[in-house]
Amino acid sequence: MKPERPLLAAALAGLLAATPGFAREVTDSMGTIEVPDDPQRVVVLTNEGTEALLALGVTPVGAANSWNGDPWWDHIEEQMGAAEPVGMESAVNLELVAALQPDLILGNKQRHEEIYPQLTAVAPTVLSERLRGDWKVNFRLYAEALGLTGDAEEVIADYDARVDGLSGSLGAALDEEVSVIRFLAGQIRIYQLDSFSGVVLQDLGFDRPENQNVEDFAIRTGKESIPDMDGDRIFYFTYESGNGEGAAMRAEVLEDPLWQSLSAVQAGRVHEVNDGTWNTAGGVLAAQEMLDDIAEIYGVE
Repeated sequence: MKPERPLLAAALAGLLAATPGFAREVTDSMGTIEVPDDPQRVVVLTNEGTEALLALGVTPVGAANSWNGDPWWDHIEEQMGAAEPVGMESAVNLELVAALQPDLILGNKQRHEEIYPQLTAVAPTVLSERLRGDWKVNFRLYAEALGLTGDAEEVIADYDARVDGLSGSLGAALDEEVSVIRFLAGQIRIYQLDSFSGVVLQDLGFDRPENQNVEDFAIRTGKESIPDMDGDRIFYFTYESGNGEGAAMRAEVLEDPLWQSLSAVQAGRVHEVNDGTWNTAGGVLAAQEMLDDIAEIYGVE
């Protein structure tokens, strides 16, 4: 999408008259950039970034649509207020972003490097490096860009305190090797430590099966690897893009004799959890929701 198109050009012209003064420098995945001292109109282009803003008490003027939401995840819908959806993380509508006249844009290099020149033509743009298990790293970067570093440390401290309390309540249950499985269209993922759920489980102190206890993201596989999905307990979730293929893959696996033979299945220690909470939302609010799920599953706290 070209910046010279009429709506984008008009929005840019308005920005020239309304851009606030720059007072701080932030170093992100793209280098060092000057950002407004007190940004008032923030557009955020990732789901985990949206959660970061809300946790810091900031309502964006625009945000990437939740991966599965109309347009927002249920657990953030009330907090989003009048925020405008600007397209999916991987398909941002640049004209909608420009029309909102932001004074700061927050995104992610993995998602938005290709449109970075267009974004920076609209407003100062701060891009985190990766997604996967970097939600705390990204949270602190977004907070720095907003001038809310102290607030971010309070949020992380609250999360850490909750983790410590739940870990103490879980006790010997932490010795379980917990397996994390995701069903998608035509694919199964066995999640490892460098993933959203992997970070939370590691913070709590859970053991993981040997093939998951590595600093990587996930094993992408199929039904042939069902034996590799076992653990003392299995958590699974499904990403559904609307065509039913994720649910079809899940049903195919859960009915397979190999799945039925897994020790966790035979012991009745298999739990279906929410894909948004355990993976796709990917931010600090979802992390708190994940802690709620674990407390409920284990009957503690």
